[in-house]
Amino acid sequence: MKTITSLAITIAAATLLSACGNTQKPAEESHEGHDHAKEVKTEVVAETGHVSLKDDKLNAVYPHYIHLTTALTNGDVAEAKVAAQAIELGAKELSNPAGLLALTAKIGDATDIEVQRVAFAALSDDFIQRAKASGVTGGEIYVEYCPMAMNDKGASWLSNQKDIKNPYYGESMLTCGEIKETIK
Repeated sequence: MKTITSLAITIAAATLLSACGNTQKPAEESHEGHDHAKEVKTEVVAETGHVSLKDDKLNAVYPHYIHLTTALTNGDVAEAKVAAQAIELGAKELSNPAGLLALTAKIGDATDIEVQRVAFAALSDDFIQRAKASGVTGGEIYVEYCPMAMNDKGASWLSNQKDIKNPYYGESMLTCGEIKETIK
């Protein structure tokens, strides 16, 4: 338990330091007269909220799942790889990790956001089953569903918030989906 907690803290600190270390402004912000209204882009921020799963090992990995969801929602291939690597490290401590390990490897190896999203759909199915089996000691987890994802086959994901932020379509269809279930 202490090893997992230490690992989670180390990964979170490294991610935070790398994110906070970038003080450069994008090139377009430095140009006077640039029309920002033409380039509106929504970026979703990972919010783990006050969710706590009963299974301590899964609880240590869950924030990285939320990080991955956020990266995919933002269309950030590189950040999705970082989150997948963090999940992979923690998943080794879970029971029956083979499926999760294979899926995180696919996400980590992918150079295309759509390939990552396909692997994420299967990873989410696994996480949903694990979260349901574990149960929650604090907060609520929402099972959200987009019927259009995966070529209209539909796909689900976990979220800590009721607002839909679709990781399968990102900003092109950010609010497409619905809450199918609440895990309490």
